[in-house]
This record gives sequence, structure tokens and C-alpha cells, in this order.
Amino acid sequence: MKAMLYTAVEEAPAMESVEEDVIKRHFANFDENFYHYCDEELKKINTFYSEKLAEATRKYAALSAQLRSMVENQQKAKTKSHTLKRINLPYRKAQELKLAFSEFYLSLILLQNYQNLNHTGFRKILKKHDKLLRSDNGGRWQKEQVETSHFFTNKDIDKLINDTETTVTGTLEGGDRQKAMKRLRVPPLGEQQSPWTTFKVGLFSGSFVVLFIAVILSAIFHESTGENLKIAFRLYRGPLLLIEFVFLMGVNIYGWRSSGVNHVLIFELDPRNHLSEQHLMEMAAIFGVVWTLSLLSFLYSASLSIPPYVNPLALTIVMIVFVMNPFKVFRYEARFWLLKTIGRMVAAPFFHVGFADFWLADQLNSLVTALLDFQFLTCFYVTNGNWLEAGNTRQCMEESYIIRPIVNCLPAWFRFAQCLRRYRDSKEAFPHLVNAGKYSTTFCVVIFATLRSFHASKYDDAFDNPYLWLWLLSSVVSACYAYTWDIKMDWGLFDKNAGENTFLREEIVYSTPFFYYFAIVEDLVLRFVWALSFALTEYRIVSGDLMTSVLAPLEVFRRFVWNFFRLENEHLNNCGKFRAVRDISIAPIDSNDQIIILKMMDDEDGVINRDTKHGRAKNRKIKEDKKPLLTTFKGSLQDLTVDISSSKKL
Repeated sequence: MKAMLYTAVEEAPAMESVEEDVIKRHFANFDENFYHYCDEELKKINTFYSEKLAEATRKYAALSAQLRSMVENQQKAKTKSHTLKRINLPYRKAQELKLAFSEFYLSLILLQNYQNLNHTGFRKILKKHDKLLRSDNGGRWQKEQVETSHFFTNKDIDKLINDTETTVTGTLEGGDRQKAMKRLRVPPLGEQQSPWTTFKVGLFSGSFVVLFIAVILSAIFHESTGENLKIAFRLYRGPLLLIEFVFLMGVNIYGWRSSGVNHVLIFELDPRNHLSEQHLMEMAAIFGVVWTLSLLSFLYSASLSIPPYVNPLALTIVMIVFVMNPFKVFRYEARFWLLKTIGRMVAAPFFHVGFADFWLADQLNSLVTALLDFQFLTCFYVTNGNWLEAGNTRQCMEESYIIRPIVNCLPAWFRFAQCLRRYRDSKEAFPHLVNAGKYSTTFCVVIFATLRSFHASKYDDAFDNPYLWLWLLSSVVSACYAYTWDIKMDWGLFDKNAGENTFLREEIVYSTPFFYYFAIVEDLVLRFVWALSFALTEYRIVSGDLMTSVLAPLEVFRRFVWNFFRLENEHLNNCGKFRAVRDISIAPIDSNDQIIILKMMDDEDGVINRDTKHGRAKNRKIKEDKKPLLTTFKGSLQDLTVDISSSKKL
């Protein structure tokens, strides 16, 4: 609408060159188009609001009926037992209803925000109309049309909100309104991140960088034996990989949120209380500082009079206690959500598989080195009684032919079991059984690698070992299988209907196709980098431990890139059929968009398109039913036409 107004003003004849009647006719013609467009938009808003209000009314009636039925059943049970105690609802059913009312209340608040935002939008654009055209027609249209329309005059949404609050307070929370409103609380849509959190991210990140440099210099010039440092790095490598993973997850969330990928919906998180990217980065930075301090304490343990191998154990215990802490402090809700998800993942295939369950198991497949390092840490402290010297650790590494292969296979087993469970639930052999086949190739790789190592002493030349060739064959098959699945199934790329997005897909979210082409090449390189590692270690150019230390962070980085496109594909196409039941759109309003929209209304420079970045439109193929209502206009005002599709919803 702002574009239409600015076009009208720019195309208006100059006052000094034409008569006043010509200018009046010019703006009269424009007003006819403008108010027709306003009328069509108002109809769509009214229709959408009425549909959502009717849907909300039905949902409230259904939830209330369930609640009444449960209360009546409890009353009958109490009557039969001849007790006069206060009615207590069944715990599990009460929790389910509390969650259902909480979700329902959130939808009511969003609908109320929709009502207020559209009224504000009309008020501001009509005020701008009167200011630019020096008229009072906009104000009159506002009073006659907008303020008498159904979406503005109807107050049923307020009644539903009050009824929901009363029901939850009186029945589900035993009359405790404070507890009920805490459960129903919805944060303001324009809520900004705390400056204190931003400050802590910067402080601890800077501290980590400085301390990490100090660790490197201390390790280089330290007098400790090389074997001790080698064992120490094995003990510290796993925690470092987890810290890298948490930090990169923060970057993932920032990318999803800024590009409109609705990760909160896809993971079925509580929209009132979930970790932002800053919270995750802050957590990673704090643990990064603790990690560097622990390693410095190890290096200078003699000066501090501390047994050196106390330090890595203390670090691991601190991290475990942080996650397992049962008290409601230190992000309790997020930790509890993580523990529940881990429980369902470990218990596969005995639980239904949600998106978060499958996603976490996939992350674990990229953290195998961290799992093996924690296995080594456990074995080291169980078998080594001397915390001053490392001693012989071969039984925990090279000579561990049972425990380490099992740990190595655990992440693949979790995903394999989840695929079987999804096949059992859906009866769809493709993609679930085919996906299970992908993870079964990992079992072959681990088995043949273990047999190759076990029988290595029998052969003078490593290439005479038949298990080496079986390992190479299974590794090639596994890498090709996994790469093809990444590109075609997980990311949905190489779509034959990609159009101008060559080798990609018809619709993309991120701002430039370069990101997608980079990811395709990066995933290929890192899926097959094991071949380079094999060549370098086999010919003694690089030690196996050093190669693992280089490749493990790269694998975490590969998964970080994979996360961007896997969630984008789920968001656009529901490719895994994990979608939650809440409403979803291609570019959902995130927590800051209400402020942005209000700012757009007051901006004198014209329209800001949320699908652009730094002034450049996203290179996205616009479908026929999503073409803009007003295209760039270069003709005269009399030729201006507006494409209105009254059957479409906002």
C-alpha cells in the first residue's frame, strides 16, 4: 500500500503545468484503485479472523468437554468410595490437559495480536494516505469500514482468553491464579534479548580465545613427557568436541531464526521457554573457559601440587553434573527436555520417534569420536591407579576389541532402531527401511576395521590383510550411500523441477544459492576425507591420533552445515512427515517481526521486504500463487492495475 501511495505522488502532474481539475482527477482515479484494494484486503482479514475464531471456539468446547468428563469420572469414583476429600484429577491426564490448554492459550494470544496488528496497519496506512494526498478520506474510511468490520468489533477472542484463564485457574490449578498464569504466560512478541546475556557471551568468548592461546603456548614449552600430553589430549578432546557442537548449534539457531525456518515448531519446543542462540553460545563459552582452565591446571599441576590426572576427571564430572542436576536452576527446562529426548533415543525402538529424537541421534553419529574418548576416559580411570603418570593404556585403545567397537556402533544402532520403529508405525518400506540400510553399513565398517586391527600382526604387509580390503569396500559403500541420502533425501536437492535454482530445488530459503553449492561440495569432501586419512596414516606421514584430532572437529562442522539444510527441507516440504499439528507457514513471524512491521509502517523510505537481505532480494522462484500484488510500475497512473486474488488468505 505504501508503494501504491508513493507511486501516486510521483506520477502526479506538476501543479504549475496543469489545471487543478487534472490533479484532482488523477488522485480520484488513484483513490478508486486504492480503496478497492483496501476493501479486498479487509475482506480477507475478516474471513481469516472469522475462520480462526470459529476454530478456536470449537477447540475450547472440545477441551472443556474433556475436562468436564474427567471431573465427572473423578466425582463418581469419590462417591463410590464414600469419601468427602477434595477432588484430585489423575496426574497424567491433568498434565496432558494443562499442556493442551497452554498451547490453546498461545493460539488465542496470537489471534488477538493478529487482530490488533491489522487494525494498527490500516490506521497507519490511511493516516499516511491523508498526509501524502492532503485529504481526510482515509480517516473517514477508517471509521466507516475498518472500525465497523467484524475483526475489529468482535470481542469473542477476549472472552475466550478470559474463559481459558478461569478454567485453568479454577479446575486445573486448584484456584491458584498465579500458578495458572505462569503456565499460560506468553512472552511479548517484541521481546528482545537481554543485553546482560550478550555481554556474557562476549566476555567468556574473549576469555576462551586468550586462554586457548595460553594452553597452546604452555603445551609447546612445557617440560612434560610427550606420552603424558598425548594421553591428556585424548581425555580432553571429547569435552572440547561437545563445546564446539553447542556453540555451532547456537549459530544454527541464529541462521534458522533469521531466515524464517521455524525450528521451534519443528522441534515442538515450548515457545514460551526455549534457549536462544545467545544462551547456547554463552553456555559453550563458559564451558570453553572451564576447559582451558582445567587443561592449564593439568599442565602446571606440579606447581599447583595437584595430581595431574585429577583435572580431566573433574572437568567431566562438572559437565555431567550440570546436565543431570535435578534442581530447577541452570536452564532446567532445556536440560530436562534434552534428558527426555536422550531417554527416548536410547530406548529405541520402544518409543514413538519424533523429530527431536531422530535429529539428536543423527548429531550423535557425528560425535562418535567424543563417545570413544569418554569410553577411553572411563577405562583409563578404572584401570590406572596412578594419577601422576599415564602408564600403559593399550587395553583402553588399541587392544580393546569389544567395548570400543560397541561404543562406535551405538549412534548408528540408535538410528537403525528408530528407522525400524518408523517403518512399524507407518508401514512404509521407503524411506524407512532404506534409511535403516544406510546405518547398517556403519556396522560393517566397524566390524571389518576391528577385524583388520585384530589380525594385523599376522601380515607383514598391511595390504595382504583381507579385512583391510573388506573395510575399504564397506567404507566406500557407506560414504556413497550416506552422501546420496544427504543430498537427495535429507536436503531435497537435485530436484528435476528446480527451475532457475540449478541442481537445487524449486523453493529455497537461504539468501543465495552459493550456500547450497558450497554445502554440496563440502559434504562430499568430508564424507570421503577418511580416504586421505587412511593414506596419510598408513604411510606413517601423520599419526592416527593427530589425524583423528583433525577430522573429529571437521565432522562436527559437517553436521553443523547439514543441520541448516535438513531443517529447511523439513520446514518447506515436511519431508520426514514429522510435522507438529500447530499451524505453519513458509516464513513465520518470529519474535521480532511485530516491531519490524510497525517500523515499516512509519518508515518514510518506502517498503522493506522481509525476504531481502542488504537490499537484495532472495534468489527464489516465486510460485504463481505467491506472486506479488504490486509489481514494479513504470507506466502512468491511469494505467496502474492491482492484481487482487480475493480467494487467497493472508
